[in-house]
Amino acid sequence: MMTVGDVPLYYEVHGSGPPLLMIAGLASDSRSWQPVVAGLQEYHTVILVDNRGVGRSPQDIGTGIDLMADDCLALVRLLGFERVHVLGHSMGGMVAMSYAIRHPEALDRLLLVSTSCRNSARNNLLFRDWVDACATATDRAAWFRGIFTWILTESFFHDPQQVEAAVQWLLDDPWPQSPSAFRRQVEAIAAWDATADLARIQAPTWVITGDRDLLFPLEQSARLARLIPDARLRIIESAAHSIHMEQPAAFLRTVKDCLKS
Repeated sequence: MMTVGDVPLYYEVHGSGPPLLMIAGLASDSRSWQPVVAGLQEYHTVILVDNRGVGRSPQDIGTGIDLMADDCLALVRLLGFERVHVLGHSMGGMVAMSYAIRHPEALDRLLLVSTSCRNSARNNLLFRDWVDACATATDRAAWFRGIFTWILTESFFHDPQQVEAAVQWLLDDPWPQSPSAFRRQVEAIAAWDATADLARIQAPTWVITGDRDLLFPLEQSARLARLIPDARLRIIESAAHSIHMEQPAAFLRTVKDCLKS
């Protein structure tokens, strides 16, 4: 744990090599990186953090994209690093962009996965519907399966045992996010818009997306790459929103290539 002001935040450090900070998305914590940590820690000091409002970090607390970015900088400094690579997925990509804008001196390379510089009106409505359904859900398994239809490819559902194993993994979470904490993260996403500040990002940047992402479609990722100076777009074929969960091998190949190129 680390303390930022009066806020203790949970983090983990794995492996050795150039430091890589990985920031998870909406309602996700450090556990969500399990499919890819082993492959990355062979080459990097992998830093994982539970954002405020999720996992083993405090959940009954105010939050915001910029607050989470500042938490990340405090963690980087606590660990004694001057600069780190930063990889963010979905909401974590928004936090990563905020980090790049607010703390450029502490950034080496920036990897933005399945994300956008602002959330669409459609997504804001969808996420708020998820929050409302979560607060009243009597069948959590069905609620999770409904979200899966947005973040995983159709082929994922061809294996019923795989689907149920993923659902059970979430149901067995020892640190589940509360509905109120979920709502605060959703509202933090809705309130954030970095469009006007993207030109300030000077770090080498890669925008990574799946060609079947429903939440942040390919055209949004292409636009994001155009708005960030010299950013490069990497497309992973047959991948949906949760690339690192469904296609960990392709995710690892892409990340490693971006970090060494």
